[in-house]
Amino acid sequence: MEIAVLGGGNGCYAAAVDLTEQGHRVRLWRRNQELFKGVLDKQTINVKDRKGTREVPLYKATSDLKEAVQDAKLIVIPLPATTQVPLAKQLAPILEDDQVIFLPPGTFGSYLMSKALAEEGCQASVAFAETGTLPYLARKYDEETVSISGRATKLPTGVFPSNQSERAFHILKQAYPSVEPIQDALDGALMNAGPIIHPPLIIMNAGPIEHFDRWDIHDEGTQPSVRNVHKALDAERIKIREALGYTAPHFPLDDHYNLDGDEWMYGNGAHEELVDGADWYEPLDLKTHRYLREDIACGLAFLVSLGEWLNIPVPTAAGLLSIASSIVEEDLRKTGRTMENIGLSSKTREELKVLLQKGLVQYEVN
Repeated sequence: MEIAVLGGGNGCYAAAVDLTEQGHRVRLWRRNQELFKGVLDKQTINVKDRKGTREVPLYKATSDLKEAVQDAKLIVIPLPATTQVPLAKQLAPILEDDQVIFLPPGTFGSYLMSKALAEEGCQASVAFAETGTLPYLARKYDEETVSISGRATKLPTGVFPSNQSERAFHILKQAYPSVEPIQDALDGALMNAGPIIHPPLIIMNAGPIEHFDRWDIHDEGTQPSVRNVHKALDAERIKIREALGYTAPHFPLDDHYNLDGDEWMYGNGAHEELVDGADWYEPLDLKTHRYLREDIACGLAFLVSLGEWLNIPVPTAAGLLSIASSIVEEDLRKTGRTMENIGLSSKTREELKVLLQKGLVQYEVN
């Protein structure tokens, strides 16, 4: 299948390698030509995983967005949520009918990107899909090499608009057989693990993160007190899901940490495999890192605003968002990805349900 992978991050390189080795014709696009030069020149990516270290030739590495997207049935965008709207504006004049855009994960970016396309006058009929996590545990060693320490075994995924689900899943499953259909894109957005796992890890480890040269938030930083906050925060996410009519499995974060019980998105024992390696000893600037700018300013802010819209108390989420706001000296409840800021706070539950099923209509983007 013809697939475009957009971006130059950890998940983007991992997706390009993985989908290529599955036999798909993958076009990898990256905006920064200087950092992309090695891949552009060699048309390959080096990968390290359980199979060893090897060089994987790509069908096409390009810095031309149209060249990457043209004729692709599936467009995979494993980029931070903060890039979604600007990228949608670039895609607006070049998208084609019946393409599927996959956001792993999305943070409800399927709605925001669809809205941006409509505002830019895009006439192409496309479907969006978003899931709860990256399909890979991956880190780039350099601009030509990626390490993949794990792969998702379950990817709960919702489609926007949901009336396009059958067509979208037919295409998606050719690339990602682990995709599991769920109700709609908001269902998928509320599976996002990032806003649950990362805020407690970076906020409650802020001291050692800023003090030590090396600090692994998933190893040294995951202690019983942090896990208790994880549990409280995840319970608030699940309460919101249930209030919106989304049913189990909710993929509780506990299943990621437990060695037995229900299988989580990366399978049983994934946390132990993650901390066994050295890939997660990484520098974290608490004001700029995607754990804050994506998982908190976008994901956690959205969760808090959704709880308020539903009149459901979310004290743990609200408290973490408030502390993060103090860290960055910015009121993330006002500036983040909230129901108010994306234009949905005035809708009723029934109106939101119709929007999720049918997508945008003209009056909603005027």
